[in-house]
Amino acid sequence: MWLCDWAKEPEVSFFDSYKISAGNTHTCFPTRGRLLPVFLGSFLHSVSLVDKMSAKGKGGRAKKSGKSSSKSAKAGLQFPVGRIGRYLKKGRYAKRVGAGAPVYMAAVLEYLCAEILELAGNAARDHKKTRIIPRHIQLAVRNDEELSKFLGGVTIASGGVMPNVHSVLLPKKSKGKKSQ
Repeated sequence: MWLCDWAKEPEVSFFDSYKISAGNTHTCFPTRGRLLPVFLGSFLHSVSLVDKMSAKGKGGRAKKSGKSSSKSAKAGLQFPVGRIGRYLKKGRYAKRVGAGAPVYMAAVLEYLCAEILELAGNAARDHKKTRIIPRHIQLAVRNDEELSKFLGGVTIASGGVMPNVHSVLLPKKSKGKKSQ
């Protein structure tokens, strides 16, 4: 339950077809995407029928705001949802591509990149570097168990190899001090 102060705005749009003039505090309850005002006294001054076309545009749709927003911005992503959708359609992976498929794929790709970049940044910091190079990405991927399994067959160019010395080749530890 919310407490709304509409003292500054005396006219309140209500149920798409009524305009209620009120002047004090009202309690609002959420109902199917709208706020339903419940008046706390006899603050209701007048109820007048409003023409539906004055509040809405063609076909009952709300008027568009001046600024358009991208699909990526609507989904809260950095990766291009529209471009990924275009590639999915152009690649003919299926006859039809759903509206949620490019959003989901962009979210997965963004997550994977963020995970790899975080680990590669840690590897670069461990080597006292401020720039991530392919070697840091290689170390990050191969040191992480899940990423190593996922990218097992992938060769990273200029990534080098993982440092590994077989235990047989290491010098043997002596049990006691040598007496000379």
